[in-house]
Amino acid sequence: MIFPALFAILVGTGMIAQWTLSYVKEQIPELQTEPIRIKFHIAAELLTAAFLMVAGIGLLISMPWATSLYLISVGMLFYTSMVSPGYFAQQGQWSWLIIFGIIIILGITSIFFIL
Repeated sequence: MIFPALFAILVGTGMIAQWTLSYVKEQIPELQTEPIRIKFHIAAELLTAAFLMVAGIGLLISMPWATSLYLISVGMLFYTSMVSPGYFAQQGQWSWLIIFGIIIILGITSIFFIL
């Protein structure tokens, strides 16, 4: 289960890095225009990232709960990967849609390794 574990850890880390960089570079205008909505959105994404990372580590060390947590966290990832592209499409940042598509394909692939 190396692939699902590494996938989860990499994507979770990437999500945290992306939000951290966006915050540091002041690239989240919604903090001014829609602060409550974006804070809930960021919290959900950070929770998804944390679940992915914990599940990935759990898979690497063969914890009995890791498979269940992985399936939950990848489900959370699928949701955000289906919703978030709309924001980037609205901005005309089409490369993000490709990235989200790749994440979905790799996530589906990783489930086959788990099952």
